[in-house]
Amino acid sequence: MSKDKHFYITTTLPYVNADPHVGFAMEIIRADAVARWRRLQGDEVFFNTGTDEHGAKIQEAATKEGIAPQVYTDRLALKFRELKELLNLSVDNFIRTTDAHHVMAAQEFWRRCDANGDIYKKFYKIKYCVGCELEKTESELDEHGRCPIHPNRELEIREEENYFFRWSKYQQPLLDFYAAHPDFVIPDFRFNEMKAFVERGLEDFSISRLKSKMPWGVAVPGDDEHVMYVWFDALVNYISAIGWPDDMTRFDSWWPVVQYCGKDNNRQQSAMWQAMLMSAKLPPSKHIVINGFIMSGGQKMSKSLGNVISPVDIIEAFKGVTPFPEDVLRFVLLHDLPSFEDGDLTMESVKASYVANLQNGIGNLTSRIMKMATTHLSCPIEILKSSPFPDEFIFAIEKFDIKRALEFVMSEIKALDLEIQHKEPFKVIKTDPEKGKVLIEELTRRLYATSHLLSPFLPRTNEEIKRLIREHKMPEQPLFNRLP
Repeated sequence: MSKDKHFYITTTLPYVNADPHVGFAMEIIRADAVARWRRLQGDEVFFNTGTDEHGAKIQEAATKEGIAPQVYTDRLALKFRELKELLNLSVDNFIRTTDAHHVMAAQEFWRRCDANGDIYKKFYKIKYCVGCELEKTESELDEHGRCPIHPNRELEIREEENYFFRWSKYQQPLLDFYAAHPDFVIPDFRFNEMKAFVERGLEDFSISRLKSKMPWGVAVPGDDEHVMYVWFDALVNYISAIGWPDDMTRFDSWWPVVQYCGKDNNRQQSAMWQAMLMSAKLPPSKHIVINGFIMSGGQKMSKSLGNVISPVDIIEAFKGVTPFPEDVLRFVLLHDLPSFEDGDLTMESVKASYVANLQNGIGNLTSRIMKMATTHLSCPIEILKSSPFPDEFIFAIEKFDIKRALEFVMSEIKALDLEIQHKEPFKVIKTDPEKGKVLIEELTRRLYATSHLLSPFLPRTNEEIKRLIREHKMPEQPLFNRLP
């Protein structure tokens, strides 16, 4: 298959300092929907995710439990790996930054940046947020002098000699690259934020930590007293996952990547990582797609604030109510939350959406049409060749506007409902059997086509609706039953 039919997509790698939460579930489910869409277009897809396992937060969490960081990360990484089955993901690769190949790749990446004159050593003093694993300038702090993303954590004052990356050298190359690729960061307002940030000037950033203070990291090549700063190490996963540096044929067939990340990762993915790639003389990423935050009752949902909703809790709440509890989670994260802005999610809003859109929408429509089909048609309808995807649907999903694409599908479901109400085939069949059969056949075909539109978003629901149509059956139980 030619390279232009290869499509590489990745999530960021979540830190394993806590169990998976619904914010990361949103990111990986959105990436999964895009991956499934591209496969429907005939592309060969490589879908990467994994876990970020080095750095101060990991060591801090492991120390609190009194266990070694490797033991801690082994346990938590398994929970993130299990998301593939839990969320019905089409993930192709799961990388851990403690993997031997990744460690080798991170060290080789360091050597190449060093050979290009972009790594040097200096003494420095900074305010540091362990929650973000980032240096914080005064302009980035709130009125209380704290990180606005982790306001419950005290900033650390760090004074030591570290290695630095010459980020300042890449201000103009980054701006030139941005100008040449106007859709590099999606959405455009996040791109405007990053361009403005880079235009204000870049300061070199620290890329190592003293091993005596923070031993949990990848060793710096040629200096046993330092380990790599977690961001420098972790970012390399996007290329090590596809064979870099020892399998360049594989790397060249997949790179560049489309990457999903949260808005608090914009700087790292859109500017820091792209400058690092330039330094290592590698091509930049293809797109960086930025998600908003998930709020809960108006407050940002985050592990550090302790107000997270677990994806497991949502799925458990719908077991026994529907055969497809993971599709409930997938639906609310893809349909109810804005594609790029912040959105609010509570268990109450999840249940309300379930009733309105799944129980009374998709589920009810499927039951109505299949009851008419199985009652009045003597055999399954002929499944015609799938019609082309509607332009409005294609435009939305190709622009990574997942909410808009799924809203289009739901509008088709509502249109089918209205057509049943308007044409009343259940009445026509009694007075004009032939006309009634034609109407029911057409409704069933349209249900099949609409179900096909659901396939990137609710894969199990789509498969079940198509099975019922092919086998000419009523559901053995409602697809989406009433809540207890």
